[in-house]
Amino acid sequence: MSETPVFPELRNDRFLRALQRQPVDITPVWMMRQAGRYLPEYRATRADAGSFMDLCRNQDFACEVTLQPLERFPLDAAILFSDILTVPDAMDLGLYFETGEGPKFRKVVRTLADVEALPVPDVERDLDYVMRAVTRIRHALNGRVPLIGFSGSPWTLATYMVEGGSSKDFRHIKSMLYANAEALHLLLDKLAHTVTEYLNAQIRAGAQAVQIFDTWGGVLSTPAYLEFSLRYMEQIVHGLIREHQGRKIPVILFTKNGAQWLESMAATGADALGLDWTYEIGAARQRVGHRVALQGNMDPSALFGSPASIRAEVARILDSFGTGDGHIFNLGHGISQYADPEHAKAFVQAVHELSPAYHK
Repeated sequence: MSETPVFPELRNDRFLRALQRQPVDITPVWMMRQAGRYLPEYRATRADAGSFMDLCRNQDFACEVTLQPLERFPLDAAILFSDILTVPDAMDLGLYFETGEGPKFRKVVRTLADVEALPVPDVERDLDYVMRAVTRIRHALNGRVPLIGFSGSPWTLATYMVEGGSSKDFRHIKSMLYANAEALHLLLDKLAHTVTEYLNAQIRAGAQAVQIFDTWGGVLSTPAYLEFSLRYMEQIVHGLIREHQGRKIPVILFTKNGAQWLESMAATGADALGLDWTYEIGAARQRVGHRVALQGNMDPSALFGSPASIRAEVARILDSFGTGDGHIFNLGHGISQYADPEHAKAFVQAVHELSPAYHK
């Protein structure tokens, strides 16, 4: 973008302060996939857009669905509505979505020649629709809450590019890892450079924090995780814009099923680590809470319970984390498309009502 946009002053910054382990009055809360299929208004907008990628590529539609959950719930952050696969899509792999089957690519990347032939996108040009959406959303938020930008991790993006879509056994990429590590490292390095530029472009366009989603890092052994996933996320963290327009830009790393590597993740320079629901947040705080903020980590399936049981689970997690700052409440993964919006509302309200006692 040629000019740096100017935005209204932020009125609720407790999310950004919590990411930096600064004092807050209430534990801030947002939900991964908070704009999505569980909301009837999202489904209506998705139908108007014509396809999922048309929804992502239209800045007005992307803005509309980003704001929809904020109209229902008193959330403390908005997250850009987009998809992690916009980056490989910009590498001319032919992204498409089959109903009921998830994302697929018409071309796959499995050899050194495939990797070498991959174009490196100009993110400002090839993904300009994302930057336009970021700026449009920031203006529409009008300072209400911060806006989070995001990307998939290089390892997670590579899994889709090598497998050709979703996978249960990761056979092709693990074969590449063990039989052709040179090609995989070249692919991951290309992706790390692209993701760094992509997130920096989002920051310049108006994102006030960024999250790196490492959805599939947890399928790796410890040596493989450190070499093929965390190494490249750390490279990205070191290449990011960390202050923009007078404010620090916090970075969140989220590796699903990655609690065994918390200390290594905390050493990357990230400001916060996301936790899934399989590890106790109090134990995570004892291990790394003096170095990073923690985000999470209620099981998304808890939203299928009653409002009373949701409130009890929120209370349990708040008590597990304990008093003090550095906690951003979230689900341990994305909200289910089958979740009742009224239960999501009960979840957010419970966080805001119960958490002040932990910030005295």
